[in-house]
Amino acid sequence: MAAGVGTLWSNRGALRILVRRDLAVKYQQSALGYLWSLIEPLGFGAIYWFVFGVLYERDTDRYLGEAADSYPLFLFTGIFAWMWANSALGEATNALTGQARLITTMNLPRQFFPIGRVAGRVAEYLAGLPLLVAAAAAYAVAGRIHPGWSVLALPLAIALQGVLLVGLALLLSAANVLMRDVERIMRLVVRVLFYATPIIYPFGLVRDSSLPDWLKVGYELNPLVGIFQLHHAVWYPDEFPDARLLGTTIAGCLVVLVIGWWTFRRLEPAVLKEL
Repeated sequence: MAAGVGTLWSNRGALRILVRRDLAVKYQQSALGYLWSLIEPLGFGAIYWFVFGVLYERDTDRYLGEAADSYPLFLFTGIFAWMWANSALGEATNALTGQARLITTMNLPRQFFPIGRVAGRVAEYLAGLPLLVAAAAAYAVAGRIHPGWSVLALPLAIALQGVLLVGLALLLSAANVLMRDVERIMRLVVRVLFYATPIIYPFGLVRDSSLPDWLKVGYELNPLVGIFQLHHAVWYPDEFPDARLLGTTIAGCLVVLVIGWWTFRRLEPAVLKEL
């Protein structure tokens, strides 16, 4: 795996070209272009704010306390990060099947193609980050939130989410070539993950619920739980995951990366033959 990472690094220029090409192709016939990477999460965020910030305002106030008035920031922080994960998983699953001719003719590490899809989506996430920073600054000036040292959680959240998505992208892209049902299965899994991750609701709502203990433990084993706690902790220090959840998240991301890399390498000959 270390040798493979070294090969990817030595060919990083080609990876940049692939990412730029994917972004250009995705938006080339769109009048608004890259603005769609901002419009879509803002639209979803507005809908969920109405449901959970207006209709179910009581639960939000209970867990966010004096910061409850800044719930839109809490919501959009989760939505922007989720759009990166959702798009990356959807596009990485067919990263090999959709580029078969390119893969079989170019002399590049095949891992580039699913990893490129993840890298392209993180570029869209970073493009929307200034909006979150501006909103956070406005709430901080108004005294609604009090971010401090916890802003350092952002690089860690991005790094862990990137590691997790790369591992999943390698695993799913290779498996989808040999079993096309993977793409359809992932559509359902992604929908379940959205509600099984503290994106639009506070994590404490689950921890203090009446769910069985075994179900709460299983919930926290999802690496996305700790990752999104880190995203929220950037503006809400009280949301920073405890040592157990943070350790579980880091270990889970690394395990998924190793499994994804190993699986991709084992399946690569069969994948090339199928392509």
